[in-house]
Amino acid sequence: MRRKRENRLGKTARMLPFVLAVCLLTGCKGSTAQETESMEPEDTQVEAGALPSEVASGEGVLDDKKAVPPPEPSAEEETEAEEKEEPAEEKKTPPEGWELTLASEDWGLGFGEPGTQPTGNASAEDLAWYDAYFIGDDSEKVIYLTFDCGYENGNTAPILDALKKHDAKGTFFVVGHFLESAPDMVKRMVEEGHTVGNHTYHHLDMSAISDMETFQKEMDDVADKFKEITGEELSPYYRPPQGKCNADNLKKAQELGYCTIFWSLAHVDWNQDKQPGREESIEKLTSRIHPGAVVLLHNTSKTNGEIMDELLTKWEEMGYTFRPLSDLTGK
Repeated sequence: MRRKRENRLGKTARMLPFVLAVCLLTGCKGSTAQETESMEPEDTQVEAGALPSEVASGEGVLDDKKAVPPPEPSAEEETEAEEKEEPAEEKKTPPEGWELTLASEDWGLGFGEPGTQPTGNASAEDLAWYDAYFIGDDSEKVIYLTFDCGYENGNTAPILDALKKHDAKGTFFVVGHFLESAPDMVKRMVEEGHTVGNHTYHHLDMSAISDMETFQKEMDDVADKFKEITGEELSPYYRPPQGKCNADNLKKAQELGYCTIFWSLAHVDWNQDKQPGREESIEKLTSRIHPGAVVLLHNTSKTNGEIMDELLTKWEEMGYTFRPLSDLTGK
């Protein structure tokens, strides 16, 4: 037994130099191995065969987030992305030295033969330099329905009912009072796919306003109130109250991003104390209808509420279709 113990001690003694050498080379930090391991980042991985020097310097370490590069977009996806990108809109610049001349600051029309396009205070070509419109192409039987909304008196609902029945979309030009007093009607217009445009907040004579600050406030207040009610941006269409306008107003509206919309057909429907009769209204609005007509009607008219369904039917029987203002303006 004693010899065995001596043999073991001898072996241990012979191994001591080897153990000491290993400790010196590795740092011999066995007591802190667990502590060191816990300090290493969880997502650090060492490539097989990486040298200690590479690990220390960060080489040979793969970052999970960067290990797999994002896939390259396919040709199809690149084409779709390009199609979604809207081209920058070019600013219209009238010919040098040219100025728009309006026959009057009160919008007016001159009619010829039934079924033909009327003339306005300026030509469609001249107005277009300032993104202003009153009529469309004379080669197609198209009608653009527009309604001026000063206040709510119970006649807007039957107008909307008739439009819905005929799947006809219109543009409703609203003032501040209508937005404040009939927000649910405004929401219905949007929900049923109609366009809402700017008729200024206080329905002022805009031709008498020369400073941009006042002009813009009248426009911005409508847009802000509309967004507050619907959560959506107001459409870029502006109708001057009573059709009163001058070239400077058109420029201001254009600078604010609006298209000014006049009209090529209307009837005397705004006077509540003197509403036109049913037959009289239908006869006038059917005999004077024409290709590319921008029709102006008032939402406050009891007659309009009563005849809308029949009127739309008659226009359809004459071969007309209804299109939104975006088809006319391109906006």
